Amino acid sequence: MRSSAGLRAFVLSTVLIAAAYGAAFLPGGAPRWAPLLLATGSVGTMVSVMVMGAARPGRTLGALGPVLGAVFVLLAAAFALALLLPPETAGSALWLGLPRRAAILIYGIGLLPVVLLPVAYAATFDRVTLSDADLARFREQLAAQARESGREAERRSA
Repeated sequence: MRSSAGLRAFVLSTVLIAAAYGAAFLPGGAPRWAPLLLATGSVGTMVSVMVMGAARPGRTLGALGPVLGAVFVLLAAAFALALLLPPETAGSALWLGLPRRAAILIYGIGLLPVVLLPVAYAATFDRVTLSDADLARFREQLAAQARESGREAERRSA
């Protein structure tokens, strides 16, 4: 998956969010599917930005692709579950010390990706994100920019 696929996913996700917001103006209020559309679009924007950030020209995401796909499924399922659960009552069971919806949001959406993504990025960094050639090209560009800045400073002082 390249950056263009990430951009297409971002646009599609943004359209889903817009459709969910637009559904709020339907007669009788937002339909039951609108929050699910909003959740899916929100997760899609997050994951598509990750894809665009990790994509490099001429390379696939490799092992990072399935991880980002799994993160999308995990986040979308967690949002959907939190939205579809029945309302809490005073006697509702707690999950790890929190009401069910709060536990899903904190542990499933907040904590699990924070553990999973850095490990995945670290494991694939050299192959997917930054190669030795990329690093050498960056250093060359940085040196050229420093030389140009030095020339510009000399012209100003002269």
